[in-house]
Amino acid sequence: MYRIMIVEDDLAMAGAMKKQIEAWGNECFCVCDFANVITAFAEYDPHMVLMDIMLPFFNGYHWCTEIRKISNVPVVFISSASDNMNIVMAMSMGGDDFIPKPVDLEVMTAKIQAVLRRAYDMAGKIPILEHRGAVLNLNDASLVYRGERIELTKNEFRILQTLMENKGKVVSRDTLMTRLWQMDSYVEENTLTVNVTRLRKKLESAGLADFITTKVGSGYIIDMAPGAKGHG
Repeated sequence: MYRIMIVEDDLAMAGAMKKQIEAWGNECFCVCDFANVITAFAEYDPHMVLMDIMLPFFNGYHWCTEIRKISNVPVVFISSASDNMNIVMAMSMGGDDFIPKPVDLEVMTAKIQAVLRRAYDMAGKIPILEHRGAVLNLNDASLVYRGERIELTKNEFRILQTLMENKGKVVSRDTLMTRLWQMDSYVEENTLTVNVTRLRKKLESAGLADFITTKVGSGYIIDMAPGAKGHG
């Protein structure tokens, strides 16, 4: 069973596509917030995206480019503008196939199955962690927020990975130091504090204020509800 995400602002069409996809035994999710497609992508973690070209806020080419910064999952474009120029543009922007409107559901099904076979017979998808629109790619240790890549040191990446894997839970300083030791990076109490402080500054400079909160006497937390204060 594959998870397929539909980014289509024609709700009737999206509903018909979803019904067809689920009838073939796959899961399906239709995006509703077209200003935050990447957040929906990271949360749903799909095996494939069906992407309309003309969308509110940003077009499908934009969102495909953003997805390609963090994942290699197949993206199939859907558009009534099925001329050669749009097809070429779709492929050059990282798309894997193109389905013209009006969508023939049987043709759509055949193309989905073919693309899935090609993609998952050859390689799996890239694991990512997401919170508040920030996407951490576990394969290349990169952090992307609002289209900008935030450079992290090895220790900063491992600290952020541990916190994001446990978001909503307090992670003790001992747990963080043990995690770093397990990855051949011995740190002391003061070194951990310095690393967390530098990581916070990088996040704040990128627009992610209060991303990491200190729980005095306990450790650190990436809170599910942003806005809590804490330093150190």
